[in-house]
Amino acid sequence: MPKPLVIASRESRLAMWQAEHVQNRLQTQNPTREVQILGMTTRGDQILDRPLADIGGKGLFIKELEVAMAEGRADLAVHSMKDVPMDMPEGFVLAAITAREDPRDAFVSARYDHLAALPAGAVVGTSSLRREAQLRAKFPHLVIKPLRGNLDTRLKKLDAGEYDAIILAAAGLVRLGLADRIRMRIDPSEMLPAPGQGALGIEICDGQPENQRIAEGLADDETSACVRAERAFSRRLGGSCHLPIAGFAVGEADRQLWLRGLVASVDGTQVMAGECRGAWANAEVLGRALAERLLAEGADVLITQLNHPLA
Repeated sequence: MPKPLVIASRESRLAMWQAEHVQNRLQTQNPTREVQILGMTTRGDQILDRPLADIGGKGLFIKELEVAMAEGRADLAVHSMKDVPMDMPEGFVLAAITAREDPRDAFVSARYDHLAALPAGAVVGTSSLRREAQLRAKFPHLVIKPLRGNLDTRLKKLDAGEYDAIILAAAGLVRLGLADRIRMRIDPSEMLPAPGQGALGIEICDGQPENQRIAEGLADDETSACVRAERAFSRRLGGSCHLPIAGFAVGEADRQLWLRGLVASVDGTQVMAGECRGAWANAEVLGRALAERLLAEGADVLITQLNHPLA
């Protein structure tokens, strides 16, 4: 019998759902090989009292999983693409991006039906500088407060009255059967999603053709093109947890992409946005071109200010 195929995963309920989803698909496509899950707790899961931007960024959610792969304890790892750093560490590659769930942000509240219904001084929780910047730009009368923890923890904090509303990724709520908690799915024209939001990525060690072949069996061409464009846009702008950057692409007729992107100051007073269209095959070129356009229009100054706020 071939050795089992092992998936490294964080142990949060959502991460395990994602790993089990991929496990089931891999098992169907590889019926003669057992597919197992190695659950792990990462530093990103352990440090909950500080914003991600202050403790090392989203890479904290995947480092331990990469160590497990490098040591041969796991063959691949499953990630929410919005949590994957824009530059992969040496020795690792994204082997596949699967079909996207709903990419939108979700408005969740026990008392209010939508963002516009929130009164002045209402407290909104989010862990994302991208969401915070767009909220402050459109709803300056709201109070934005940090919100860390896994999805269940965030919902408990809302239910305990610590927040009037919270903003979460719709995909996570849908995947865990919690879609009924969504009061409003926020249209991208109101809040542009994060690069990769709603899509899952499969990471492997570089130079493993058999694992590459297995992972590619789950890839979705349209989602892959969209996410490549979004990540190229963010990467060219220096995308990290320190920068409020949004990027969202959708497939159109004749294998064309429509890409929208923005970068903003955290307080929402400066927002630079743009859009462009091009072929799926040129997804990364498209992303870089949109970033270059914003840089030429002055985004470089804004990004310098964001990276060096005390300069």
